[in-house]
Amino acid sequence: MSQGMNQTQQDETSAKDWMRILLPYRQPKFGRSIFEIAITIIPFVLLGVAAYWALSIHFGLSLVFSLLAAGFLVRIFIIQHDCSHGAFFKAKTLNTWVGRGLGVITMTPFAVWRRAHLIHHGASGNLDNRGVGDIHMLTVEEYKARDRKGRLAYRLYRHPIVMFIIGPIYVFLIAQRLPDKFLRGEMKYWFSAMGTNFLIALVIGSLIYFFGSISFLLVYGPMVLVAGGLGIWMFFVQHQFEEPVWDAGENWDRNEAALFGSSHYDLPKPLRWITGNIGIHHVHHLNARIPFYRLTEALRDHPKLVNIKRLTFWESLKCVRLKLWDEKTRKLVTIKTAMAA
Repeated sequence: MSQGMNQTQQDETSAKDWMRILLPYRQPKFGRSIFEIAITIIPFVLLGVAAYWALSIHFGLSLVFSLLAAGFLVRIFIIQHDCSHGAFFKAKTLNTWVGRGLGVITMTPFAVWRRAHLIHHGASGNLDNRGVGDIHMLTVEEYKARDRKGRLAYRLYRHPIVMFIIGPIYVFLIAQRLPDKFLRGEMKYWFSAMGTNFLIALVIGSLIYFFGSISFLLVYGPMVLVAGGLGIWMFFVQHQFEEPVWDAGENWDRNEAALFGSSHYDLPKPLRWITGNIGIHHVHHLNARIPFYRLTEALRDHPKLVNIKRLTFWESLKCVRLKLWDEKTRKLVTIKTAMAA
């Protein structure tokens, strides 16, 4: 019996029951959605302008504004993310076009990312369907079966410098300029990637023309690097914590994996706001059509959800060391622990 099922018995409410309980929160509010876009885009633009202005005084001051803007860039991505789930507006067309527009700012082709991310949601916690839209993870036995080079490659991939510094640069500046390999057979994904690339080039070219290439790099460079690293970190701790739920074959249950295989990253309120409540990930995975601004309503109305897979900021820092899924103990463990066992 899975750990998720054990926890279900303790709470006396199954993941499937929670799925039904959370249905009323799926309805977006048009006015609220527009408001959330405004209070995210406008400060982002103003902080970018302030960062450029501050270059004439001192780069350190400009950097402060760029780092603040990076937080709002993360929030822009969360809005795009909600649009990919059809959660931000009732109209599918509006979700699509807002998502496409925001994809230019986040350097993320909307249709390509939406497809990969929905696959991730459909296979989260499934050991038989890893590898699309998620953090690459091996089981203890898979790691032991690798030769020395294979183990080294995996260690390097999971190293914090690669994962949170080099990785975001590669993903946002290089990998997302083309559709994922499994999508390259369909023209709509090429149109998404190439159309986004064209608009990105147009925007960047215009900014460089008016403000200069050095100023652009000094202002926008830190913004992208910090926002990308923060985004990858958030995605990492949402599924790579000590006791998630991973199963294979008939033992895998989508609802159980969604609720008990995703963390509730309980951040301080300012960080929760800037990350668009995406830390309430167990609720999001169970019902992805809930707009991010209604996730807190679900926690407020149903306090039992608060402590399910709760992870504090300080606890999350330990997750970096956990690299392998131990099918015997049903925990993520360090490589050192796995090899010692």
